[in-house]
Amino acid sequence: MTINTVRRAGVSLAAAAALISVAACGGPDGSAGSSGADGGGAVSTRAVAALRLVQKETGGAESARVEGTTVMGSSMSMKQSGAIDWTDGITGALEITYTGGTMGDALKQAGGDGTMRARYLKDEYYANMGDAFAANVGGKHWIRYGYADLAELAGASGEVMREQMQNSTPQQGVNALLASGDVKKVGQEDVRGVATTHYSGTVDVAELTAENSALDAGQLADFKKQLEQLGITTETVDIWVDQDNLLVKKTERGETKTGELNSTVFYSDYGTAVTVEKPSAGDTVDFKDILKQQGSTAGAS
Repeated sequence: MTINTVRRAGVSLAAAAALISVAACGGPDGSAGSSGADGGGAVSTRAVAALRLVQKETGGAESARVEGTTVMGSSMSMKQSGAIDWTDGITGALEITYTGGTMGDALKQAGGDGTMRARYLKDEYYANMGDAFAANVGGKHWIRYGYADLAELAGASGEVMREQMQNSTPQQGVNALLASGDVKKVGQEDVRGVATTHYSGTVDVAELTAENSALDAGQLADFKKQLEQLGITTETVDIWVDQDNLLVKKTERGETKTGELNSTVFYSDYGTAVTVEKPSAGDTVDFKDILKQQGSTAGAS
C-alpha cells in the first residue's frame, strides 16, 4: 500500500468537514439569555424570540437539500451538494469536489479528479475515493469511518468531530447564535429570490464547545490547544430565514493560521425524502485497517 493511498484516505476525513459545514458549533437546545435592548444591547430579545421559532420549525422539518462551499485557509477549498435527514441521527449523501488547497492537491496527486461521494449513517460515514484509490486496496472504492473511531484518530478534536457528525442539523447554526449572547437582526434581504430575515452574531468556538460538549477537562484543554495551534478563536455566524421560519442560508467566517475560514450553505426542499444505503462490504475498506496495514508495512521495512 502506497503512502499516496494512505494520504488520500486521510484526505477523505474532510468529508466530515463537508457535513459539519452544513451546521455550526451549537448546543443541543441553543440556550441563551434574553436580556438586552432591541437595537442597542448585545442581545436583542426580539431576535432571540424569533430565532427560537426558527430553531423549532427548522428542526421539525427533519430533512432538506443542501448546497454550499467551504474554504479552510490554504488547507482546503471545496463545494458540496446533496441531501440530509435528521429524524434519528444524521443520514444523507453529499457529492464533494475539492477545488483547491493542500487536501485537493493530495487527492489529485493520488490519481483522483478531486471529486468524491460521501454517505452518512447514524454511527458512521463512507467516502467513495474512485478507481485510482481502489487499484491500491484490492479493488475497494469506499472507505468506512466509524464515529467512535474519530477520537482515536484525532484526539480531542476527533471527539468534537464525532459529536458534531452525529448532531449536525441545520438548526445548529441557529443554536450557535442563541448560545452566543451576541445575536442581532440585520434586516430584510432576498436570497435566491426568497424574501428572508438576516441575523448575525459572533461565536467563541472554545467557549461554546466547553458549554455544549461531553469533553472532560483534559480533552477540553487539548482541544483548546489544538484551536490555538490552528489560530481559530471566534467565528461570525450569519443566517437568513424565510417567512415560514425555515433556514435558507448560513455563513460562517473566521481566521486560521493558514488563512480565512469561510463556509456558505443554502437549504431548500425541506421534508424531501432521503434514502441512503450502506455500501457493500465487498467494496469497502475500514480506515483503521488501512492505518494498520500501513503500520505493518513500515515495521517490516
